[in-house]
Amino acid sequence: MNAPEFSRTHRLDKIGMGESAIEIAATEDERIALSRRFGFKSIEKLDAVFHLHRDAQGVVARGHVSARLTQACVVTDDPLPAKVEQDFAIRFVAAPEAGAEEEVELTEDECDTVFYTGGAIDLGEAAAETMALEIDPYPRGPRAAEVLRAAGVKSEEEHRPVNALAGLKDLLAKK
Repeated sequence: MNAPEFSRTHRLDKIGMGESAIEIAATEDERIALSRRFGFKSIEKLDAVFHLHRDAQGVVARGHVSARLTQACVVTDDPLPAKVEQDFAIRFVAAPEAGAEEEVELTEDECDTVFYTGGAIDLGEAAAETMALEIDPYPRGPRAAEVLRAAGVKSEEEHRPVNALAGLKDLLAKK
């Protein structure tokens, strides 16, 4: 498996019993590589602030991801600016060992769960995934409806299956 494009590992033995704050920012090369991975035209900024502390299940990271990027309209390929300002709560839990029959108990709290192996967690990958999850996966620009209409694609409002059945109802009434 290849290393993530934006890897900022933080050793577990550096996380004490109190809370620690860590700020990270993606470099230009990392943003270019992440743009390729996620299919964006570009990522102009990707920063995150993490507040880490240990609990009984693992490490809890609360913080904020901030990103500016440019997506492509799925219809026209026009550039669409997008912004992410997202608070998050992630619980890092040790991955179960291969072949282990022991079940990992996931709590139903407000944290997303991320598994890790070894003696470190990857804050950069967590920030990149948080950003990607907040972006519209099928963005449409202002020209999308016009281009689709010109290509003969009906909008959801124009395509009404109920109206198609109305003619059948009239036919049955005549019998």
